Amino acid sequence: MSKRPGFFDFDTPFFYPVWRRYAVVTVLFLWALFELYAGAVTWAIIFFGLGIIAAVKMYQTDWSAVKQDDLDDQEK
Repeated sequence: MSKRPGFFDFDTPFFYPVWRRYAVVTVLFLWALFELYAGAVTWAIIFFGLGIIAAVKMYQTDWSAVKQDDLDDQEK
């Protein structure tokens, strides 16, 4: 039985390609800049915080274990 990913559960096979990880973090930071430019400081802080959380969690994830889990699930 595979585990169900949560909201900030980045250790899924979808995020195994490096470009997807960078894209998610980049989009969050760019959206924060857009909100800041639009004058919505509160939303800018929220998206900036989400970008930091996403970057830290993706940095801390053991991607070799994610790949191995995905291979194990495919074998079953």
